[in-house]
Amino acid sequence: MSQSTLRRPWTVHAPPEPEAQGALPDAVRVTDVTKRYAGARSTLALDGVTLSVRPGEFVCIVGASGCGKSTLLNLVSGLDAPTSGDISVQGRAAFMFQDHALMPWLSALDNVAMPLRLAGAPKAERVERARELLATVHLPDSADRRPHELSGGMRQRVALARTLATDAQVLLMDEPFGALDAMTRDLLHDELESIWRTRELTVLFVTHNVREAVRLGDRVVLLSSRPGTVIGDFPVDLPRPRRFEDPAVTHATGEVTAALRAEVARHGA
Repeated sequence: MSQSTLRRPWTVHAPPEPEAQGALPDAVRVTDVTKRYAGARSTLALDGVTLSVRPGEFVCIVGASGCGKSTLLNLVSGLDAPTSGDISVQGRAAFMFQDHALMPWLSALDNVAMPLRLAGAPKAERVERARELLATVHLPDSADRRPHELSGGMRQRVALARTLATDAQVLLMDEPFGALDAMTRDLLHDELESIWRTRELTVLFVTHNVREAVRLGDRVVLLSSRPGTVIGDFPVDLPRPRRFEDPAVTHATGEVTAALRAEVARHGA
């Protein structure tokens, strides 16, 4: 793979440039965001994070454990508030966690229909919509099964369908496939990529797996060790669909991993 495919060396992410006249606003914009947790031992989790995500872009965030990846998603989703800085999201955002968080007493169909029920949709409408979404994630025959009757990968598919039921334009995904085996994870990557393309979604995806980030992302953003701040922004200009075993994916993974390793070594020193 040539240097033009994955630009190197990596660059510190600059503040978002002013939007060009007539251009769509960023789907997600994080500007100089700091998050400090108070308490007996005050913790600075994020320090001056600036990040922008264009509409329809798939951006993956990587970094060492404890660098603030999940904290950043919590702030973007509105589950938590920054200590300082600004965050804007265009349209509705939906959060998908690593734990599927399905209601164990509900069927797959009823779990998917839950956001529609909370939104006040009539029963017939939400059942029809939930069935459509289960078909989208290739589970049309599992509507009546409860979570304990499903495999781990199937439960994550149901969780993805439930997330899509919100009709959100922005998906926030916190290591959603981290607990799955390699084959199941690869299949779900294909499904997520297909849904992302078909629905023209914007995705902000947190992972500790650099190869997964390169496999999925238009860009891979690297956070420093705590306190987290953006220290690297890697455009991944590789054709899709991608595979883990592709030489270009392996090469790009090596470059991002080298930057991550250097940051971990710096922090340890």
